Amino acid sequence: MQSTRAGATRREQILKEAAQLFAERGFHGVGVDEIGAAVGISGPGLYRHFAGKDAMLAELLVGISGRLLAEGKRRVAEAADPARALDALVRGHVEFALDDRPLIVLHDRELDRLRDSDRKLVRQLQRQYVELWVEVARQRHPGATEVEARAAVHAVFGLLNSTPHLGLSGELPGRQATGSLLRRLALGAFAALDGSAPE
Repeated sequence: MQSTRAGATRREQILKEAAQLFAERGFHGVGVDEIGAAVGISGPGLYRHFAGKDAMLAELLVGISGRLLAEGKRRVAEAADPARALDALVRGHVEFALDDRPLIVLHDRELDRLRDSDRKLVRQLQRQYVELWVEVARQRHPGATEVEARAAVHAVFGLLNSTPHLGLSGELPGRQATGSLLRRLALGAFAALDGSAPE
């Protein structure tokens, strides 16, 4: 059991370093040897964990899409009412946007490099994630049409997923302050569904 966990931890370490390198230099700008060096193993040693760079990219993008959906469903299920459910979704996505900025860059730049089956799976998981948000947004703001709620959800995703463009981590006002600001901005965007934002 311990060796299995150690293997899982090493895979996670490889994926984290691969995501960072892919985001910084592009998928084709990074070699297997460089990923191996970043985690202290030989390039060929990586093949004990992954079939190659394509497999790493697929696990990164399919993996985060699945985790966002699962975590979103959990947060909604545990919320006492629609207001808390929407706030919980926003908080969860803010955490992702602050902690996994390289994955946002990867998704924007490298999604088309996935095999068709993996790309379709990512899209399917993302559609389910969007629908979860739309349903909760409409419960929280019942006066909004489905079209309006969907537009608000996509606008909020655009806002929250802008974190790679906010500058270097050292230039931000701090994780907690940045997260609080993003949360207020996102909830403010949803409040506009009730007409409570300025014209």
